[in-house]
Amino acid sequence: MKNFATLLANDMAAMDLSLEISQNILTTNNVWMMLSTALVFIMHLGFAGVEAGFGQAKNTVNILFKNTVTPIIGIISYAAIGFYLMYPGFDVPGWLSFDSAGWNMFWFAPGSADITSGYANGGYTYWTDFLFQAMFAATAATIVSGAIAERVKLGAYLFFTLLFVGLVYPIIGSWKWGGGALNEMGFYDFAGSTLVHSVGGWGALAGVILVGPRIGKYVNGKTIEKPSASVPLAVIGVFLLWLGWFGFNGGSVLSADPGLVSFVLVTTSLAACAGGLGGFLTAYFTFKRLDLGMVLNGILAGLVSITAGADVINPGSAVLVGFIGGILVVLSAILLDRMKLDDVVGAVSVHLTCGIWGTLAVGIFSTNPDHSFITQLIGVAICGATAFTAAFGIFFLLKKTVGIRVSEEHERTGLDSHEHGIRGYTIVFDE
Repeated sequence: MKNFATLLANDMAAMDLSLEISQNILTTNNVWMMLSTALVFIMHLGFAGVEAGFGQAKNTVNILFKNTVTPIIGIISYAAIGFYLMYPGFDVPGWLSFDSAGWNMFWFAPGSADITSGYANGGYTYWTDFLFQAMFAATAATIVSGAIAERVKLGAYLFFTLLFVGLVYPIIGSWKWGGGALNEMGFYDFAGSTLVHSVGGWGALAGVILVGPRIGKYVNGKTIEKPSASVPLAVIGVFLLWLGWFGFNGGSVLSADPGLVSFVLVTTSLAACAGGLGGFLTAYFTFKRLDLGMVLNGILAGLVSITAGADVINPGSAVLVGFIGGILVVLSAILLDRMKLDDVVGAVSVHLTCGIWGTLAVGIFSTNPDHSFITQLIGVAICGATAFTAAFGIFFLLKKTVGIRVSEEHERTGLDSHEHGIRGYTIVFDE
């Protein structure tokens, strides 16, 4: 009896220890995921800096207004419907489903949410899951903002954001991250080169086509550069985005696994550096000048390029992936100008062109033999066709109804004074 009591006590002690370890692991993982969420959130400040910096001074407040309201609308619309479209719990992997039980639990029975180690393999709680994914969703909409800045109607843009983040982005995301048809096919996108960046990039391309170029951008076959409001602000914005990417990619490990998180951060940083170098060299040989803008977009190009495979591409290959991304972003920008597609910040080149490249790179450089180039190509094509068609349809409908472009007078004199009543930069001289 004494031996039995001793064994029982030992078993209970072991169970208590196991439970404590499990709880500690959950806490550690969840803290890292919440920190990653904060880092992704700070990317909105980075986008604001890049767009306001590269835009014209007369439109600064308008650009900042859009970048302020975008995460507000994005997070609310994702909470309203997007989260349950993106993670519907497909009974059989398919193309469309909706988790009504999750919707009811989120809004009306929050006490029933799973916040134990039984949720997501102990990686994080239900609430952290939602918030982390909501930040990703809002990021996709922000990509569109920069491309069509300085001439789009604010109301039309905000309505587009509501539909794009609430419906289009989560449905496409569900096909891979929600366990849908692309996931069953074997398509791989670790942190969103396609599901976030190229989806946003396709939306930006549709907007650029339908809104049209800024007045005076293309004259007699020449591309006229518009004066940037603040190059220092643009630089700050890019470095904030680079900082945010540690959470964007590092958080996509979905735990605080020290080995995998540190590996992902290494490949992410190396690709960013290589992308900046690729943008610098390509711009130098093309334009015969030291082009800071192309170095900055090269950094972002490298980051976007590695995002799909940051966990399965080794450091040496990550440098090559980022470097090629830096080259592509310059060539893409040149091509868009030749096609008279006016992208204020180079969002299409950074997020669409390099998002496609990064996703295909998984099929070339991945250390996982199950990753196929053909499967990656099919996934890119399906997501691209869906995102572009949906975005084009939304913008086209808005163009034919309420209009999507401001008046010529407002565009020439600046949106700040007409729509907001204040200027982004004001110099006051004492009398």
